[in-house]
Amino acid sequence: QVQLVESGGGLVQAGGSLRLSCAASGSILSINIMGWYRQAPGKQRELVATITNARSTNYTNSVKGRFTISRDNAKKSVYLQMNSLKPEDTAVYYCNADVRYFRGGYRYTGDYWGRGTQVTVSS
Repeated sequence: QVQLVESGGGLVQAGGSLRLSCAASGSILSINIMGWYRQAPGKQRELVATITNARSTNYTNSVKGRFTISRDNAKKSVYLQMNSLKPEDTAVYYCNADVRYFRGGYRYTGDYWGRGTQVTVSS
């Protein structure tokens, strides 16, 4: 069983910073793409940033220059440093990972999500 657990959300004033962390656990062989998504009330879940195993990154336009995604392959973790936060960044942030894992003598590939962590930015 593969699990992703996020941490680091909270309440911050506009212009402040937060750092989100996500750790994967289980019988993991490798993780390809890891990413962060967010969902604001009444809106669809949207991509924030992704990072490949080779550390190639991709950001949605609204966070470019403010957010930085990184990963630690040894710790099976991905991070999101969020600076210059704005009220419109308020959302539940979800970690996502494309995982190859081992179970019952076989190898599988699956797409996994964390339960989310709330980020609230006050004006």
